[in-house]
Amino acid sequence: MSLPNDPQSTIAAITARIEAGLIEIRRDIHAHPELAFEEVRTAGVVAAELARLGISHQTGVAKTGVVGMIEGGRPGPCLVIRADMDALPIHEQTGLPWASTIDGKMHACGHDIHTTTLLGVAAVLKEIAPQLAGSVKLVFQPAEEAIGGMQVMIDEGVLDNPHVDFALGFHNRPDHAVGRFSYVRGPGLAAADTFEVTVHGISGHAAHPHGAVDPIVAAATLITQLQTVVSREVNPMHPAVVTVGAINGGIAPNIIPDSVTFRGTVRTLHDPARDAAEAGIKRLCAGAEVGMRVRCEVKYRRGVPSLINDDKVLDPTIAAIRLQLGDVVDESAPSMGAEDFALMSRKVPSFQLGIGSSTPGRKDRLHNSGYQPDEACIGLGVQALARAAREILA
Repeated sequence: MSLPNDPQSTIAAITARIEAGLIEIRRDIHAHPELAFEEVRTAGVVAAELARLGISHQTGVAKTGVVGMIEGGRPGPCLVIRADMDALPIHEQTGLPWASTIDGKMHACGHDIHTTTLLGVAAVLKEIAPQLAGSVKLVFQPAEEAIGGMQVMIDEGVLDNPHVDFALGFHNRPDHAVGRFSYVRGPGLAAADTFEVTVHGISGHAAHPHGAVDPIVAAATLITQLQTVVSREVNPMHPAVVTVGAINGGIAPNIIPDSVTFRGTVRTLHDPARDAAEAGIKRLCAGAEVGMRVRCEVKYRRGVPSLINDDKVLDPTIAAIRLQLGDVVDESAPSMGAEDFALMSRKVPSFQLGIGSSTPGRKDRLHNSGYQPDEACIGLGVQALARAAREILA
């Protein structure tokens, strides 16, 4: 089949030819969701499609990940395009014919959309590979929802052989109309840290508090004080959120317990705010030990860093989308959500593109049991990402 000579028409024509098949693949993946590091069937679907397209690939990366490689017609840099594959432990309630066939598991974040979109990008880039100066590494990642898959892929060398120069990620956005795309300059998603504080006191009778050391009062005071970390220690131009989401302690109304444990999260976009929040929480706990006679056991765990969008990838991607699809790109605000593509963004210049997926007449949101993205976002995402790859590797 002959194709038009200009890249816009070529990419549009290939996408139109494969779009119906991509939707079938998406519905099959959606009906068979798999959780983190369990994506055996999904990886099999990906590997079979890459093999059908004649794309060399490796399976079993980070347990269930797949990495494909497309070589361009001329030497040049290596571009990663990444999609995540895992589902969520949510019981689907859409009632769609292709709804999840597995109780308690659902693609409620659209990773089935992502996997399918990258397969479409692979098909387009395979056909236009002679036009590329460099190579494209197709990364199908497991366990994004567990915030663990990307680190394992990096540890197993996904950024090597060949060395990766740029990385392009993407995520469906039900808050944007299908056909629209979005970007954020600089920090786009937050670092996500967790903490657990156990306040140890001395138990006693509620009628004789002077004979005890009350961990409940100390914990309540601490939880209130933690909010001053954001209001009085973090640069007000650097967004930060400290949230306590769980507290446990005591079993009876007339007994002062021995200990209370509370757990929470810290979300920040900038590294100095992240450092200030961790230091502030630990210092306030140390102060409670002196001021309230308790002992505080603090466990602070750093999760993924904030995702940094680099203009070296962002600008050519946005320009490419406008060349391919017109004036369909909007600047968006950062989100305090987090994801582990951020780990790759700290290794190589990267950009995560937002792809509108809102179904007309609906107000869907991610991680919801009724989420129904508009499947038109698949073909549009294929065109956008394939054109971006072509321009980056021009």
